[in-house]
Amino acid sequence: MKLEVRKLVSYVEETFIEGGKAAPRPLKLFSVAAVLRNPWAGRGFVEDLKPEIHALAPQLGELLTAEILRAAGSGDAVEGYGKAAIVGTSGELEHASALIHTLRFGNHYRQAVGAKSYLSFTNLRGGPNCPISIPLMHKDDEGMRSHYLTVQFSITDAPAPDELVIALGASVGGRPHHRIGDRYQDLKDLQELASNEG
Repeated sequence: MKLEVRKLVSYVEETFIEGGKAAPRPLKLFSVAAVLRNPWAGRGFVEDLKPEIHALAPQLGELLTAEILRAAGSGDAVEGYGKAAIVGTSGELEHASALIHTLRFGNHYRQAVGAKSYLSFTNLRGGPNCPISIPLMHKDDEGMRSHYLTVQFSITDAPAPDELVIALGASVGGRPHHRIGDRYQDLKDLQELASNEG
């Protein structure tokens, strides 16, 4: 079974000034998306999605990982990462989830960037020009709030009712002027509060 990819779309954003102040290091956000025919479209309710998942998810993971690494420059450059899927209006939300919530898809990206964290995600139903929002987190440390970011863009003609949009996102760097601390400081503060009250 072969992927039926209608188009690939790339998105790049680079932030030099945030809050009126120059960034010490520009934040770079990248995304690549594949617009493909939904393999379950027009077939009624399909009980077993595994044949298509096993056949198509590895191809999709390999394709999009190669594209996102080309955009970012290398796997080492990627700091934040995430994924997203949108199913067209004739499909099920389960179809969007099926191709991204499998190690056969995500492990291509995870291994290519040497990640330890899970891939944050969104999956939803929508029509052409639906916003594609890809939440990111640090590839090695899910508690590092500086890399809680979102890549957002849209594709004017996708997804069609019988299509899927599958996307990967990446950041080089975290939010400029990050100053809200990390999750670990909150935990430490709560522990100190509990011990002071006890």
